[in-house]
Amino acid sequence: MQKIDFADGLPLPRRYWAMATIILGITLSVLDATIVNLALPDITRDLGASASASIWVVNAYQLATLGLLLPCAHLGDRLGYSRVYLAGLALFTLASLACVVAPTLPWLAAARAVQGVGAAGMMSVNSALVRLTYPSEHLGRAIALNSMVVATASVAGPTAAALVLSVASWPWLFLIQLPLGVLVFVAGRRSLPANVVKAQGARLSPLDLVLNVAMFSLVFLAADALGARSGDAADARLWLAAGALLAAGLVVGVFYLRRQRRLAVPLFPIDLLRIRVFALSMCTSISAFSSQSLAFIALPFLLLESQGRSHLEAGMVITAWPVATMLAAPVAGRLISRVHGGLLGGIGLAVMASGLALLALAPPEPSAWNLAWRLALCGAGFGLFQSPNNHTIVTSAPLRRAGAASGMLGTARLTGQSLGAVLLGIIFSFAGVREGGPVIALGLAAVLAATAAVFSISRIRRPAAA
Repeated sequence: MQKIDFADGLPLPRRYWAMATIILGITLSVLDATIVNLALPDITRDLGASASASIWVVNAYQLATLGLLLPCAHLGDRLGYSRVYLAGLALFTLASLACVVAPTLPWLAAARAVQGVGAAGMMSVNSALVRLTYPSEHLGRAIALNSMVVATASVAGPTAAALVLSVASWPWLFLIQLPLGVLVFVAGRRSLPANVVKAQGARLSPLDLVLNVAMFSLVFLAADALGARSGDAADARLWLAAGALLAAGLVVGVFYLRRQRRLAVPLFPIDLLRIRVFALSMCTSISAFSSQSLAFIALPFLLLESQGRSHLEAGMVITAWPVATMLAAPVAGRLISRVHGGLLGGIGLAVMASGLALLALAPPEPSAWNLAWRLALCGAGFGLFQSPNNHTIVTSAPLRRAGAASGMLGTARLTGQSLGAVLLGIIFSFAGVREGGPVIALGLAAVLAATAAVFSISRIRRPAAA
């Protein structure tokens, strides 16, 4: 893998091969986070497991990914982004084979955890590789394309699973990943760029690795326990368990972050969070993805339970959101070099907040079109926000810390999505899933999107200091 000059990016046609490799890999890793959700009843029946235990097929993947994003990004800064990416891809592909032949649920959950480790390797350095692949004058469009793929893949899991499960059994969800994984690996070996600069003196401490995984895992499990509330008296035990897990996560986090403050190249990139525009962009991302997750999980309940629509009609209506995102993302990519990212992102998030508010205020029995244009407004706003925000996160960090910035981008997305799911669980436990619950969730999603818009616009008050 030859070294490149960042100012020029990769030459053509190698640039296109590299981008295709990056896009296919991130599609596999993001799609896999939700692709098995629809298959959980079949998995539970075929492997003779309980429904409560089967959720670990999902949780194991998410825990491993979230806990290892930053360590993998750290290794990317030090050893090379392409090496970490290809190692993650190889591990992900091998783990997919283990999922195909899984004879028991514990085996499948363990294989999914290994898949999550591989996905962390790909997600953590994804944006850093894009930054090295494209010249600076075209970087905005490249990030817009990458953002569009991530946004689409993050909501396309159930649809992709439905297509596969309509003609085959659940192991095929993993079997089809094998040839794709091999193809992407071969292409990546030939096309991905090497690091221009590498972080020096940045050895990965085993203690910091354990503390990072423990902090994210404890907070994730606490959030999962809160989201599992159902509103009856037995939930007192869940509150207690969630509180204990959250307290333990906060204690570990305080100790861990105090250690990181003393390091020149910290695993948890506190140095980057001292850059004002980077910190505000992270807050924007977490708030926006919380809003998206809260709305996108609530929508099926609104359409199916509250309004009594068929699965086909509900699916067609919801599709208006990702389609609008796909159309708006390229427009945002072209505007990145002309409009301040904070302003462009703020406009997009204001549009998204308006669409969510209009959904919450929709009449009790609206037509499909009446909902679709509101959802399209949300999707268009999200598409306008994501590309400039990601561009700011990636480019506001020094080049030697591009991996850390890329890892934080993925961490913000997963943190926001987890927070949105928790908030929805709490709302449903008090307001139910048929009456006011979905409407309240959409209203709160609008507030979160508006909050993200405030964070985004705050970035243009004064120039950021590096």
